[in-house]
Amino acid sequence: MIEIDWAEEAGRLRASAEGEGDWNTAVARSLVRDGDKVVADIGCGGGGMAKALAEALPGATVVAVDADPDVLEQAREHTAGLVRCELASMDDGAEPLRRAIDAPADLIWASASVHHAADQQAAVDALASLLAPGGRLALAEGGLPARHLPWDLGVGEPGLELRLDLAQDRWFKVMRDSLPGSVPMPYGWTEALTRAGLTDATTRSVLTETPAPLSPERLDTLVQQFRTRIARMTGEGHGHGHGHGHAHVVADEEWLEAEDLAVWKQLLDPDGPYFLGRRRDLAVLSVRSIHLGYAPR
Repeated sequence: MIEIDWAEEAGRLRASAEGEGDWNTAVARSLVRDGDKVVADIGCGGGGMAKALAEALPGATVVAVDADPDVLEQAREHTAGLVRCELASMDDGAEPLRRAIDAPADLIWASASVHHAADQQAAVDALASLLAPGGRLALAEGGLPARHLPWDLGVGEPGLELRLDLAQDRWFKVMRDSLPGSVPMPYGWTEALTRAGLTDATTRSVLTETPAPLSPERLDTLVQQFRTRIARMTGEGHGHGHGHGHAHVVADEEWLEAEDLAVWKQLLDPDGPYFLGRRRDLAVLSVRSIHLGYAPR
């Protein structure tokens, strides 16, 4: 059983919004059109993309929507009056979202939020129904597993990061199955957009690379991300995770082999000889996918 405590996640989501500012700015500029009047970020988290959209479209109405009041408060602080923040959940269908936005939207952005809906296709249908004629729905979901570590770390069996990705994939399946009323979606996101009545559905992926050696600040962030991922696998706490993974409460599952868990504890121990925070060969290579569909005119 996996359960989400979004209030625990609010601070991490705010940190993510601040840390991903450049990515958000570049993607927002690529998505907006000069004539856009109403834009919404559904499942806005810390408000990073909502802020970037507002900065890319001065004069437009930008609405940041989230289902958790603590998360929304962080978004309100981060966006500092640039956007309107509204409380609503896509699990409740289109109408609460429609009231929150208060007008058909020219662009809707939803990043790593639809996969938390029990019925993902119904959530995509709801989001598509909020678009003005010719409007766009952009879903940021999936991509490729990020890479940070050398294959051989000099401790434990090589391929440690690959095995963590596999464990997280199993964890994600259980998270999905744990949602009340969970409905499988055995097809891709462009198919989901097409089934929602949108046209010209397509995917583009954005590569982000920060080569080694990382700055001390970026290295510290990366170590914290690994701490959160391991805490998620062991049920031992919360912290900064997204990428777009979220920390959750985990029970009755063993995600990592004992040998690998012991290695991770060494890698994350600041006083140990293998601490990741002292390495000069860690990097960031990330590929995130954006799936885009258009409302008929």
